[in-house]
Amino acid sequence: MKQSQLEFNNKNKSFHKYRRLKAFFFCISSLLLGSIPHVLINKYSKVLILIFTFCVFTYGVLLIFKNFKRETIDNKFFTKTPDSQKPTIDILVSARDEQNVVSRLIQMLFELDYPHEKLNIYIIDDGSQDNTNQILQKLAKKYEKLKIISRSIDAGGGKSGALNHALQFTSGEWIFILDADAQLKKDTLNRLISYALNESLYVVQLRKSVLNPQKNFLTACQSIEMTMDAVFQYGRLTSSGVSELRGNGQLIKKDLLLNCGSFNEDTVTDDLDLSVRLLLLKSKIGILWDPPVMEEAVENLSGLFSQRQRWAEGGLQRFFDYGGHLIFGDIGLTKKLDLTYFFILQYCLPLISIIDITSSLIFKSLPVYWPVSISAFTVSALAAWFGSATRNEGPNIPKPNILRIFAFMIYLSHWFIVIPLVTIKMSIFPKKILWKKTLHKGL
Repeated sequence: MKQSQLEFNNKNKSFHKYRRLKAFFFCISSLLLGSIPHVLINKYSKVLILIFTFCVFTYGVLLIFKNFKRETIDNKFFTKTPDSQKPTIDILVSARDEQNVVSRLIQMLFELDYPHEKLNIYIIDDGSQDNTNQILQKLAKKYEKLKIISRSIDAGGGKSGALNHALQFTSGEWIFILDADAQLKKDTLNRLISYALNESLYVVQLRKSVLNPQKNFLTACQSIEMTMDAVFQYGRLTSSGVSELRGNGQLIKKDLLLNCGSFNEDTVTDDLDLSVRLLLLKSKIGILWDPPVMEEAVENLSGLFSQRQRWAEGGLQRFFDYGGHLIFGDIGLTKKLDLTYFFILQYCLPLISIIDITSSLIFKSLPVYWPVSISAFTVSALAAWFGSATRNEGPNIPKPNILRIFAFMIYLSHWFIVIPLVTIKMSIFPKKILWKKTLHKGL
């Protein structure tokens, strides 16, 4: 907890040296696990797969059931904290080429119901090449408290670099991170701080909600996917598992952020990387269902796959970088089992399943891991149904029915394409950090 930022960053350099080699071994391990049962077919392997399938289903259902008490538990946190007891909050937004949304964002931020003398708003113009800078300069004349920080386009570090650069200008007790397309309810900060203070939390993640679920099939599915993810996150939190940050709508105590090394500029998903470092520091991440942070969903397949490849790569990077610390570190057995469960389902299962199907064609045998896949999809469907049917304060989530959830499961299977492709790419090509921007249209 007392580790300095410089010490942590120096250690990070050694963490990241062997990502390619670790990805290669991960591929080889998955290849063996997916193919060996077809070569050495025996009843013991089938029994082990069935036992694991039972564990996958049981733990997944347990996490969903933890959500039934969520509304009763959450409501007690919404007692308004007196203005005199509210801490100073610095809002940080990294904006590169955000001309379509930056005006809407800033107007929303200055309409938040929070003491203005305790709220600082920083917009980082991260080398924009469109009209973002001109728009910001005009808005700075309208809003005196708007602080604009400019970086050159080749400054490096992506979003993490922009946020780290801005930290040196901040003076508040808390840091609130938003994306440029974010939208909040006016009372969000009051409720968010009340939740953090009442629960003695130093980190809180708002549930993410889609602004444009009605646009097309992809945006509707992303809306359901986000609520499914929030159901699992809340269940993990209340089961002493591992909850995670999601990049947009994350509140963190500034001292804690500095103690764990700020934002990692050597990863493509700063939120997932920071989540692991907070876990190693034994700092729990609170999950607040309502009010949500609202953002745009990508509207086409190319945008979706570009975004998901970055998420997949960043998700794997954190396990490759901190795997030893997570396995041998003092984080508790329950958290280790929870991490193992989601690592297997999110990253191992897609790759092993592809190898399993390929091996079944080569050896003219039946796939052996299908019970695990069916169990994982069933649990996901249940979480999606429950989350979609739950009361929420954000934009309307598509109401669940059998046909819609079935279509959502087909959509969700894109991870079985993305994860193998990204893993193979990481194991073959040299490390190259690329921050691919998601286009925001402004809705």
